[in-house]
Amino acid sequence: LTEQASEIGNCLLETVKEYCLNPDNYSCANKNTSAGINITLYVFFVFGVLLTTCGNLVVIISISHFKQLHTQTNLLVLSLAVTDFLLGLFVMPISMIKTVDKCWSFSSALCITHKFLDLVLSTGSVIHLLFIAVDRYYAVSYPLLYSFKITFSVALMFVIVSWLWPIFYISISLFYFKGNHLLQQIDTYSCEEQCISIAEASPLLFDLLISFFLPFSIMSFLYTKICFVARRHAKAIKCASKQNKERLAQIKENKASKTLGIVITVFVLCWLPYSVYCILNILLTMDNSEVTLTAFEWLAYFNSGINPIIYGLFYPWFRKTFKIIISCRIFKPDSSLISVFPDK
Repeated sequence: LTEQASEIGNCLLETVKEYCLNPDNYSCANKNTSAGINITLYVFFVFGVLLTTCGNLVVIISISHFKQLHTQTNLLVLSLAVTDFLLGLFVMPISMIKTVDKCWSFSSALCITHKFLDLVLSTGSVIHLLFIAVDRYYAVSYPLLYSFKITFSVALMFVIVSWLWPIFYISISLFYFKGNHLLQQIDTYSCEEQCISIAEASPLLFDLLISFFLPFSIMSFLYTKICFVARRHAKAIKCASKQNKERLAQIKENKASKTLGIVITVFVLCWLPYSVYCILNILLTMDNSEVTLTAFEWLAYFNSGINPIIYGLFYPWFRKTFKIIISCRIFKPDSSLISVFPDK
């Protein structure tokens, strides 16, 4: 076993040496970007980081503070906002420096930590959205059974799984299958001070299928069914003489499903280019364009800052809680009991 481990280690070292000796694989030594472009990029990225952190912080405060927002669905939305907030706080700033400077100025330990957090939080976002789709499916398709099927305990279980599964899965794939030994050796050989990770094609393809395309397929199936059911409900609401309260409740659920459906659609649009590019790069062995890959990575990052904008456009309660927060009315006694829904 010791000899096999040594053999694998030597093989990895040769891979790293070969990668790092090829000047086409890094650009730190050949930085020709002007100061003006760097400043423009920093302003753009800082805006994205602030939008992501501040926007999701408003979502977190709103759902946590106002009692009217303490629902099963919003528990998932709250947890998703925490995921996006942490991504904006810990991952995006370091990625910003790495992207603009084109060098890794930090330690190898931070390189591994940054990669780990990036993968865990990104995968966690997908799992959260998958459970939100499940929640919306039951709310629209089985409105009478929804409160019995999706209880707070079930929603809490969804949240716990959304955090534990990415941590477990990424820990196994990053530290067991790939091994931090490789990342440390890349740092040892400097590779012009780049924080990179090298993975074989098959595990990377499997990871993309499990982490993105499988959840995406399930979400697409669920939301297709939701659309059909919501359309049927809309016709029934117009024709049937239901009680006003029941009718308004169903309309409210349909609107919530539509908004969260937009959140999922935007997520897919932001992450699909990166995922497809990686798969094409694996299957067709294309030349890896650093600019293209970086652009797709940041498109995926910026998705975390788009969700609060969607909430602001489609949720009246979010606009109201935002005004309450920035006007400091949230610090008043019993502010948690303020009605955040428009009076009908």
